[in-house]
Amino acid sequence: MNSRTSTILKLAVLAGVLAFPAFGSAFYAELVAKVLILAIFAMSLDLLVGITGLVSFGHAAYFGIAAYAVALLTPKYDPASLWLALPASVLAAAVAAFLIGLFVLRTKGIYFIMVTLAFAQMAYYVFHDTPVGGGSDGIYLNFKPDAAIAGWAPFDLNEPHHLYYFVVGAMLFVYALLKLVLRSPFGRVLVGIRSNEHRMLSLGYATFRYKLAAFTLAGGLAGLAGFLYAVLFGFVTPEYLSWHKSGDVLLMVILGGMGNLVGAIAGAVALVGLQEIFTGLTKHWQLLMGLTIVAAVLFMPGGMTATPARILARINGGKTNE
Repeated sequence: MNSRTSTILKLAVLAGVLAFPAFGSAFYAELVAKVLILAIFAMSLDLLVGITGLVSFGHAAYFGIAAYAVALLTPKYDPASLWLALPASVLAAAVAAFLIGLFVLRTKGIYFIMVTLAFAQMAYYVFHDTPVGGGSDGIYLNFKPDAAIAGWAPFDLNEPHHLYYFVVGAMLFVYALLKLVLRSPFGRVLVGIRSNEHRMLSLGYATFRYKLAAFTLAGGLAGLAGFLYAVLFGFVTPEYLSWHKSGDVLLMVILGGMGNLVGAIAGAVALVGLQEIFTGLTKHWQLLMGLTIVAAVLFMPGGMTATPARILARINGGKTNE
């Protein structure tokens, strides 16, 4: 697919997303908002897994920490200021990622996967087993953050359409930010680390610092997704930090295609769409989901975004690189 066709398709999809609230029901508008938030979450993980080559299995920790941050920062009888709660929540997730990254980035391979999972489980039990997180019931967010600035409110997150477009804006911001990062010298070093870290070290790059910066940025962006998720649904639970959540976002990245931001978005769409379809068919929907994922991994190497090129190559009698 050439770049012009790709751009036209992206603009068509964006136009559809922007126009959706005018035609879709409130339920489906909320579902699309959920997909967009999870797309932010998946893109943040793809920065680690697909771009830097760091397979984290504890990424939900930063998602959940930011979600809990906005819940804990919101007063019992009044809304919190959006302009304070949002940066504070994202900063809490980024600081947690920075501190955890100082330890886990000293390991590699399977050990890195296990220690990221271990830290995420530690965070899970902090909120699950202490009064801070409200136990297994979690915390309700009784008021959505207030966007007023000196008495003037540019938008109201209590209005479903306003919240929907705020989520759309956040997703576009993260996509554009990561595009800029990937085109920058910093992004090229990350790609080099994924390809051959020893070579990057021999060239004089302090790879630990680059990986720590990427780990912190990915944690902060996951925190943005967690903040939006808490605001959208009005409650937080320890499950937001669970290994199930980390597994779900990793599946999104794998399904869509690693190392491709559009793939991460497509993976979020696919996973949420499949969950909605399968839950309507049977209460044992996880079995269907598992079979589908196994089939996708076996028959779609490279993910959804690589599939059209593979099909075209077959039609033209050529060979793919996989």
